[in-house]
This record gives sequence, structure tokens and C-alpha cells, in this order.
Amino acid sequence: MKNLFISIMILITLALFSCGRGDGRGELIGVSSKTVKQELPYGMVYIPAGTFVMGQVDQDVTISQFPQNKQVTISAFYMDETEISNSEYKQFVNWVRDSIAIKQFKVVPETDKKYFITPKLKGAPGTTPQKYINWSNVNGKKGLWSDKKLIAKLEKDMYYDGSAKFFNKKELKVEQLKYDYAWIDYKKAANYRALRDPNLTKGAAPTVERDEFIVKEETYIYPDTLVWISDFTYAQNDPMAKGYFSHPSFANYPVVGVTWEQAKAFTVWRSRLNESYKNSKNLPARLDYDLPTEAEFEYAARGGRIATSYPWGGPYIRNAKGCLLANFKPGRGNYIDDGGAFTVYVKSYFPNDFGLYNMAGNVAEWTSSIYSDAATAYVSTMNPSFNKAVKKGDPDYNKKRVVKGGSWKDIGYFLQNSAKSYEYPDSARSSIGFRCVTPFLGRDIKDKPGKMKP
Repeated sequence: MKNLFISIMILITLALFSCGRGDGRGELIGVSSKTVKQELPYGMVYIPAGTFVMGQVDQDVTISQFPQNKQVTISAFYMDETEISNSEYKQFVNWVRDSIAIKQFKVVPETDKKYFITPKLKGAPGTTPQKYINWSNVNGKKGLWSDKKLIAKLEKDMYYDGSAKFFNKKELKVEQLKYDYAWIDYKKAANYRALRDPNLTKGAAPTVERDEFIVKEETYIYPDTLVWISDFTYAQNDPMAKGYFSHPSFANYPVVGVTWEQAKAFTVWRSRLNESYKNSKNLPARLDYDLPTEAEFEYAARGGRIATSYPWGGPYIRNAKGCLLANFKPGRGNYIDDGGAFTVYVKSYFPNDFGLYNMAGNVAEWTSSIYSDAATAYVSTMNPSFNKAVKKGDPDYNKKRVVKGGSWKDIGYFLQNSAKSYEYPDSARSSIGFRCVTPFLGRDIKDKPGKMKP
């Protein structure tokens, strides 16, 4: 029996080595890696790859005399099934608030093991390892904002006081909520790649350093709640300004008053949030979140339908029972005819065939694309996008960003899949929100819209 056991163990060892788990026996076996299961991001739906004709449909008589149609192909990606809600954006705001309280105002010392984690990896000799915030304890039931002593320390720094205090309320100074972040300008890096090639620079040092492609930015992240007043003339919208973002009744309504710059910052934060968690579990993170391109938004809005006017098909905005199918401005201003005077719950109305809600109406949405009537002529037919980093001093035509989908205060024309408008990246409106996308990694899958096989 002992000899039989030894023989079996030898055979198992040989089998493992023959499968490439040993030295490869002189064969090309590749680098071993973990088997990663494709996951469906929470709150998102799968958008399969496909081809469609981007632009106005032939039935759009008012525009068809200026044809801007182009057949393009879009790679598979994931998209938020709804617009980003107040509740979801508030998670971003709270994260920035807590970071400032802990890192900037040092409400707790770095020696506090409850709120700080020391990484296991050691730094260079003689250096102190960087400590990271333990977010599970910060946000726990007995977390930072449940400790009255810690809150008292922050009153002078993070809350209004003195003459700025109103009715003795404890209100956060939202002006100090700034998010510092960085991103890589890959397009600029591609344009200058020859200057970093040792073969072309003949052994000389690169004339363009890598840090020139890293864009560092800072932006205020609290929504402009006063858009409910500034967007209107002689209108009584004070209650919306006071409670739309802060009151729990509006938690699942789309966030508004967010600039393109703030929406972009949100996508960077969301990417780092996922990356941080995956790193803690020794798992590969998703590729970065971003705002959808104009083409991605239009393709997703069509829901796989061909040459249709609206996300639900069309050509009508009412169903067979006479009910309006989206939240917009019917007629000359009968706002409540569609069920909502302002914005509505993010899962109102029926989703399109991809499982996406309110791709037309409710709030118009930011895209990553720069607005240009001529872009259709020269953008690629594969994942078309007209986008580049905007700098101070750039002309206005380089700053305008495409806004798609139409909103609760737009007429029906802007609900069309092909319709678009624009807004400047530093502008906030009571009618503009956003949602995110992230690339699908791996092979394309054919399954029911919005679902994936395990």
C-alpha cells in the first residue's frame, strides 16, 4: 500500500508539471494568473456590442435636409440603469467630508487604530509607512459622526459659526468640500509617444516626461442647490432649493446642480472607490468609470431598436391609453400631465429594451463628448468620440459638452434619441444630471438585455 501511495503521488506531480505549473519544460506556457469571473457592477446593466446609424432618422423632416448620419460600432459596456441619485452622489460628498475631517483637520491622530490602517507592505528603509483611513469604522454605527466629542472638535473648522450661523443650527460649510484628483491624458501621451522612444531620441533622455500627461485638478463637489432659483425668472422654487438635495424624501431623485467638472470628478472617485476595495481583497479592479460618449448614450438609448425616434420606439410620446411615456414639458407648459411637476423618482416609467430608465426625460445628462456639428464627419466608425482635455484659455467651442436625453423642462423634441444640446463644463442646471459607464472586459455575451450569465 505504501508503494502504491508513492506511485500515485509521483503521477499527480508529473501531471501538474505537464499542465504548465512547473518550469514549462522549455515550452511557451504564458504567465500564470488568477481566473477572474466577469461581474455585473451593482446598479448597472450590460449593453451588448452592436452597430447602429447614429444621427437623425429619415422621418425627422426638419433635420433630414442636413444629413449627419453615420453607421458606427460600439463595444460592449456597462451603464447605470438610472441617473445618479441624490443618495448616490451624497455618498461622494460624505466621503470628501470625512476625508477632510480626518486628514486636514486631524480630528483623530494617526495612531488611532480604529480609524487608521497601517499597510502590511513595508516602505523604503528609514521611511514611515503611509497610513490609510479605515472607512468601515468611519461609516459604522459607532463611527466618526456618532462620537459627540469628535464632532465638537470640528465645530469651529467644519461648521458655520458666528454671524454665519442661522437659528443656532449645526450646518456644514459646504464651500470647503473640495476634491483633489488626477487622471492621465492618454491622447496627449499618444501624440507625444515618439519623444519618449529611446530608439528615436538616440539614447538621449525623453524630451517629454510622463508627469506632463498626468492632469491634476481640484473642484468643489457640493451641488449648486440655488439652480432651482437661478434657472427661473419670477418663480417660487425656494422649497426645492432648500430641500431637494438634503431632504430624505428626494433621496432617490436624480441629482441636479452638478457641473460637468463635478460629474467627471465623481467618476474618478467611483473608480478609486472600487479599486481600493479590490486591492484590499487582492483582486483586479474594474477599468475606470467615465461619463458616456455621445455615441454610447445614443446607442444605449435606442435599446437595440433600429431607426426609432425614442427609447421606447415611437413615433409617439403617448401609449395606446394616452399616457405620456416620459417626464418632460408637454404642450405649452402642462408639466404635471406626465405625472411630475419637476423631476421624478429615478425608476419612473418603463425602462427601454436594455433595461435603462429615463434615457429620455426627467433630467438631461452630461456626456464626455465635446459639442461640434462637424464632428460626425471625422470621428471614427469604431467607438466614435470627440473629446480632449480642456485648459484655461481654450476657445469656447472646445469647452461645450454634449447634453443628451432631454429633461423635465424641455419640449418633446429633445427627447428624441438623436437630439442633443450643449452646456459649458462649469455650468450647473436644475435640469441636468448624469450617469456613468465602465467598459465590459472579456468576450461579448449574447443574453437577455441587462442580464449576464454567471
